[in-house]
Amino acid sequence: MKAKPGKASVNLLTVAREAGVSRATASLVLRQSPLVATATRDRVQDAMKRLGYIYNRGAANLRHNRTGTVGLVLPNMDNPFFGALTAGVEEANDLLGTVCFIANSGESADRQARQIQRLREHNVDGIILCPAIGSGPDLVGELSRLRLPFVQVLRRIPVGDAGGMTGDYVAVDYGRGVAQAMERLVESGRRRIAYVGNMTAHSAGRARLEAYLAFARRFGIGERYVVSGKPDNRYDEAAMDRLLDSPDAPDAAICFNDVIALDLSHHLRRLGRRVGEAFAVIGMDDLPQAAAAFPPLATIATRPREVGLAAARRLHARIERPDLPFEEDVIPPRLILRASFGASAAEPQGG
Repeated sequence: MKAKPGKASVNLLTVAREAGVSRATASLVLRQSPLVATATRDRVQDAMKRLGYIYNRGAANLRHNRTGTVGLVLPNMDNPFFGALTAGVEEANDLLGTVCFIANSGESADRQARQIQRLREHNVDGIILCPAIGSGPDLVGELSRLRLPFVQVLRRIPVGDAGGMTGDYVAVDYGRGVAQAMERLVESGRRRIAYVGNMTAHSAGRARLEAYLAFARRFGIGERYVVSGKPDNRYDEAAMDRLLDSPDAPDAAICFNDVIALDLSHHLRRLGRRVGEAFAVIGMDDLPQAAAAFPPLATIATRPREVGLAAARRLHARIERPDLPFEEDVIPPRLILRASFGASAAEPQGG
């Protein structure tokens, strides 16, 4: 083994010589290029460790007019769903060598605007954004004008009447998930299916409701079983109680998310109704609390970690190739049937 030089003299050429490769190959390893064989990559990385080589990422970023940072702006960090999404973003960023600034808009468009301004002041290379309720098309227009790469995730800000793509977008196929749940409920003999927690202030909420109403019309269920909800994950309990006391009381419910579904399940039990027998409940998201609930909650898994991974990769691609056509990634949901669906529920279902 060659003698180790002092730290002051350790540069990429020193590493290359220690590993027995060219400086160009060592540079490819630093940039995580797939062109380098695994054995060669390991040899270069071992040499870096032995020599104490520290990559001057700041200088490299300056050469490429980059900071190696991105912003992630989410509307409700209290919701465990967004924690899982953030984990997916960070997993991808770790592999891509990117650092992430995370901001919580609290469903405030004004606060969101301030956060985006601060992220710009930090010269982030791009932004992943789940738009707050009330976000207008001027936000998308401003980001586009500034040529700041961005990806909208889960929700999309409507721009113009044509409804064309105005940027990269990563979403969940909420409509497909609701349709799967409705089909299974009807197959099981349920005919009075409520939709609990309806919120149409953003595109993800509208997609859920539209899918429910389309299926309800198809099976003659009508619209009387729609119960409103709020961004703080509460639903109109009084309206639900009126439905439960009516002659044609619902015998099942699909909920906006798992938080509302768990709350509804607790409420039904307080009223003496046996969840999974007299009344079927299905949530959405498959939070960890869903499987641990009593009875375990049937749910539409929306795969937040995969959403985060896809969004981070999409943003990275946009940063690398800003002039590429806009892309849309749609994550398929998965229906998971547990005891709150019925005693014969088998896990998993759907795809």
